[in-house]
Amino acid sequence: MTWIILLIGVAVGAFSGVIGLGGGILFVPALVWLLGMDQHRAQGTSLGALLAPVGLLAFLEYYRNGNADIRVAALLAVGFSVGGYFGAAWAQHVPDLWLRRIFALTLLVIAAKLLWNHA
Repeated sequence: MTWIILLIGVAVGAFSGVIGLGGGILFVPALVWLLGMDQHRAQGTSLGALLAPVGLLAFLEYYRNGNADIRVAALLAVGFSVGGYFGAAWAQHVPDLWLRRIFALTLLVIAAKLLWNHA
């Protein structure tokens, strides 16, 4: 089981590094489908995996190549910290089925926007 978890991490990390995709978009479904976690546990585990040290090496590579804005990243991190706290507190009161539906709907909206937006 440890090797499967490590392989999921490597695959999600590589894919995220290539296209800048948030790891949670891939981690959460993988944890639900491959490890049998419920939605709450998968989301909490994903957030734990994505703490600062994980993204640091990928960020440094982008920064070294002039492809990262530290000021914007820092402001996003502050906002994400505050929003993440309150969002996580709220999510604890949402039934698992509805949390999964909200997650899926969010992915569908983002996918549709990316597929059909020509801007």
